[in-house]
Amino acid sequence: MAIFIGRAQILMIGVLGLLWGLNWPAVKFMLNELPPLTIRAIAFLFAASCLALIAKARGERLSPQPQELPLMAITGLLVVFGFNVLTAFGQLATETASAAIIAFTMPAMNAVLAGLLLGEKLERQHIAALGLSLFGLAVLASEDFTQFLLDPIGPLIMLAAALSWALGNVALKSRRWSLSALPLTVWFFIISSLLTWPLVLVFEPPWEQSLPSIPVLAALLYHALGPMVICYWLWTVLVEQLSSTIAAIATLLTPLVGVTSAALFLGNELTAEKIVALIMILASIALALIYRPSGAGIR
Repeated sequence: MAIFIGRAQILMIGVLGLLWGLNWPAVKFMLNELPPLTIRAIAFLFAASCLALIAKARGERLSPQPQELPLMAITGLLVVFGFNVLTAFGQLATETASAAIIAFTMPAMNAVLAGLLLGEKLERQHIAALGLSLFGLAVLASEDFTQFLLDPIGPLIMLAAALSWALGNVALKSRRWSLSALPLTVWFFIISSLLTWPLVLVFEPPWEQSLPSIPVLAALLYHALGPMVICYWLWTVLVEQLSSTIAAIATLLTPLVGVTSAALFLGNELTAEKIVALIMILASIALALIYRPSGAGIR
């Protein structure tokens, strides 16, 4: 059976999985010294500035059509602000390894929403891939189901983050934008920055915070440059080129890297349940991305 996505897309998926995966322990590490909204506000502004400079250097148009602005604002708030702010707060209440896996219920949510709202057809192999990923999450939940029932706040925040991401992806795919991927991503970060910074000034005043240590500043630079600037740009390109559902399933490499790096850098226990969940995720990636569905594929 033949590969149905290009090598460049596979490379982009690999970069996304690595950088976004490593971002999970990086954010947890930063939360020891920086509050969650501050982390995201700095990263959003940095990403908007860097991506705008790159777009300008490439000669790309940055001005959207006025009629696009309402949907652009909704999409940016869902796929950038909502997902990132919720996952930051979720990590305050949930172990990083578990949080990374719970957040990636997103492909299943994305598949259902894309089918209902965009009319995307699910091939049998994609249904099987989603089933495997959900089975893995069920195994993860069984690790300490009693604790989940007693204190569900963290997992519920992560599920809300996954829903925000899925809705944002569907909104992103719902129309043909006048802007290309890079300028569109710039606007998503501008919109998110405009909402986040006032919240920081009210709830996390910078003048009441201590200067973070050099290692935390280094982690913040990585967070802003890699997961925000590079990954969101690549992600928007992928969503342009692939169906919303397949692009979402492609991100399932991220929790694999997130869980293993959390075990390595944060000392999170790599339990049998987590290992089974990760195996299911790898199998779902293979089903969704490697083999061509019966008939045609994406070109």
